Amino acid sequence: MKTLPKLLLILIVVCLCVAGDQATKAVARQYLGRPTPLRWLGDTVRLQYTENQGSFLGLGAHLPDSARFWIFIVCAALMTVVMFGFALTTRELNRCGMTGAALIVGGGFSNLLDRISYQGAVVDFMNIGIGKVRTGIFNLADVAIMAGIGLLLLSLPKRQRSL
Repeated sequence: MKTLPKLLLILIVVCLCVAGDQATKAVARQYLGRPTPLRWLGDTVRLQYTENQGSFLGLGAHLPDSARFWIFIVCAALMTVVMFGFALTTRELNRCGMTGAALIVGGGFSNLLDRISYQGAVVDFMNIGIGKVRTGIFNLADVAIMAGIGLLLLSLPKRQRSL
């Protein structure tokens, strides 16, 4: 893929990802501020507002503020920039892999915007599960990152996937 089409694909995916994530978080902030979650499909889907100071499942939330700053803002920003640079410069990725890399950049950037805007916290509001088997509370940026990882893995040549 040539550089200009790559850049356009990356920018479109990143912009859509950030816009969608930030819009859903704004709706969550406005309508999900109450302590009781909204439940659908027999409590399979819950919408419940929280501000996560940590990473996945709140890991690292109790670290000192300075450690959280370096890990969740500085390192996350560096990883987002590195992934953007990788996506833009690599010749190894097809469109599927390029879209995956762009989703990772978009999700990472959107969560980074939250951390900068909300004193190190990320707005989370979705939870899925059956009975006591549930996911952690997450957001659309987290979905984009996971989908991006999946697309990157699918785009690997078969010989690399079997390693």
